[in-house]
Amino acid sequence: MPFRIPKPLFIFVLVGFVAVGQAPPKLTLQEAVAIAIKNHPQIQGAQNEANFAQQQVTINRAAYYPTLNGDVTASQGNDLSRIGAGALSASRLFDRFGAGAIVDQLVTDSGRTPNLVASARFQAQAAAHSLEATRYDVVLQVNRAYFEVLHAQAVIKTAQQTIEARQTLSDQVTELAKNNLKSQLDVSFADVNVSEAKLLLIRAQEALQGSVAELGRALGSDQPANFQLVEEPIPTGPPATADDLIAQAVANRPELASLRSSRDSAYKFFEAERDLKRPSVTIEAVGGFVPYINTPPTAPIPANYEAIAANVHIPVFNGHLFSARREAAHQRAMESDQRLRNQQQIVARDVRVAYGGAITAYQRIDVTAQFLRQAALALDLARGRYQLGLSSIVELTQAELNLTQAEIENLSAKYDYQSQYAELQYTIGALR
Repeated sequence: MPFRIPKPLFIFVLVGFVAVGQAPPKLTLQEAVAIAIKNHPQIQGAQNEANFAQQQVTINRAAYYPTLNGDVTASQGNDLSRIGAGALSASRLFDRFGAGAIVDQLVTDSGRTPNLVASARFQAQAAAHSLEATRYDVVLQVNRAYFEVLHAQAVIKTAQQTIEARQTLSDQVTELAKNNLKSQLDVSFADVNVSEAKLLLIRAQEALQGSVAELGRALGSDQPANFQLVEEPIPTGPPATADDLIAQAVANRPELASLRSSRDSAYKFFEAERDLKRPSVTIEAVGGFVPYINTPPTAPIPANYEAIAANVHIPVFNGHLFSARREAAHQRAMESDQRLRNQQQIVARDVRVAYGGAITAYQRIDVTAQFLRQAALALDLARGRYQLGLSSIVELTQAELNLTQAEIENLSAKYDYQSQYAELQYTIGALR
C-alpha cells in the first residue's frame, strides 16, 4: 500500500529533511498558530459540539411546522362480528383496504415552544463561545511551546560556546602544566569546568527534546515539531496598572461570554418549563379513500373520508410533576448565575497574577542584561589576573561560572517575558 502524507500535511515531513541532512523548514509563530487552529483535535471537537448545539435549534423549532403522515391499512375480519375485549372504539370487524393522510399542527402551547427555541439558540451561542475559548487555549499552548523551544535552542548554543571557551582554557593550562608553569590542581579545576559545561549541554538537549515534543502536541500532532523557529520581537512593556485589563478581560473572555449565554439559555428553559401548566391547542385533519370495503348493502360506507378537529389540552393535576420540573429548572438557572459570578472572579485573579508575572519578567530583562555585562567584564579581569599570576584558577573558574549563569539568566528573562506576555494577552482575551 503506498505511503501517503496525511492531510494535516505539513508537519512532519521534516523528519525526512533531518534524515537526508537538510535543514528543517522555517516556522513563524503566526504559522504555528494557523497550523494548530486547523488541525488540533480539541478545536475540531469543539466545532462538532457547536454544530450539535446549532442543530438543537432546528429540533426545537420543528414544533412550529405541521406534521404529515401517510397510512395504508388493510384488514380482514369475520362479517358482523364484534371485538369483545381490549378496545373501546371501532369494535365492528369487516374486510377493507384504504389509504389516507393525517396532518397535525400545533396552534399554541402558551409560549413553551418559543422559549425552548430561544433556550436552544442561547445554548448554540454558548457552544460557539466555547469553541472560541478552546481556540484561545490552543493558541496559548502554541505560544508557550514555541518560546520554550527557542529558549532551549538558545541555551544549547550558549552551552556549546561555553564548552569551547573552557576547553580552550583547559588546553592552555594543561600545556603550561607540562612546562611546570602551572600546577596539576589548575589542570583539574579547568577539566572540572569543561565537564560542568558538557553537563549543561546534555541538560539543554534534553529540555529541547521535551520542548519540541510539546510543540508538536500543541500543533495537533503526535510527532515532534522539528522546525527552524523564527525569533519573535520582544513585546512592549505591560501597562501601569491591571484595573483596565480586568475590565477588558470581563468584556472579551470567551469563557465568560459562553457562561452568559448558558445562563440566558437556562432562564429561557425555566420559562418553558413554567409554561407546561398552561393549555395547548392543536388541530388535526385526516383524509383518504377506501377503494375496497365489505359491508352490508343496508349500511354502505362512503369510498372517501375527511375530517378536521381541534383539541385543547388543559393540565389539571399530574402528581406535582410540572411544578417540580419548573423548580428544578429555576434552581439550574440560579446555579448558572453563580457559575458566571465565580468565573468572573477567577478571571480577575488570573489577570492580576499574569500581570504580576509579566511585570516581573519585563524587569528581569534589564537586570539580567546588566548582570551579563558585569559578568563578562569580571571574566576579562579575572583572566588577565590569572595570566599575570596575580590570582588562582579558582577566581577564574568562578568568573566563568558567573558568566555562564548570567547568559542563561539573560536568555531566560527574554523568553520568559515573551511567554508571560502571551499569558497576559490570553487572560484579557486579546491573544491571537
